[in-house]
Amino acid sequence: MTTNDYLPAAAPVARLIQELHKLPGIGTKTAQRLTYYLVRMPEEEARALAQAIIAVKEQIILCSLCQNLTEADPCPICSDPSRDRTIICVLEEPLDVLALERTNCFKGLYHVLHGVVSPMNGIGVEELKIRELLTRLKDATVQEIVLATNPNLEGEATAMYIQRLVSPLVPKVTRLARGLPVGGDLEYTDLVTLTRAFQGRQAL
Repeated sequence: MTTNDYLPAAAPVARLIQELHKLPGIGTKTAQRLTYYLVRMPEEEARALAQAIIAVKEQIILCSLCQNLTEADPCPICSDPSRDRTIICVLEEPLDVLALERTNCFKGLYHVLHGVVSPMNGIGVEELKIRELLTRLKDATVQEIVLATNPNLEGEATAMYIQRLVSPLVPKVTRLARGLPVGGDLEYTDLVTLTRAFQGRQAL
């Protein structure tokens, strides 16, 4: 898509539309709406937005231990002495850390892969932070790895690959339970979820 696709918009407007269109989930129409919203935005708010974007690029780094986004290395979670250092939860993305932290149910450490194995998208194991995970297991402190990738084809394949790698290094490898959502109806549940729920049934 070129700037000419957006004419007769002024060049700066067309450029901004182009840049916004590169963001995931932002189509041409949405990029245009966002651009004209920004044009009408008060200048101080627009500058604050621009400064926030620049600050993210300049100040945010990856934690050398868990690979999560952070301003300080190691990150606050990895440097927290109250966290259980014998268990690591492996997640796909930094946003997954936020989701789990909100539940307040996990007090161990994390490891962020920054994606999953996806040959269709050209993502192989080399692009993921798997080597860094294996490095963390060398001192035999970790007693359990919790694989918390998403329950889809790519997430399952990635979890199975990591399981094979870490099983010789840790005593216990677990996977997040999967099953029926609270309030869900059986008739609307997909086959994979329903099968997992049945296989993971518990005694009452």
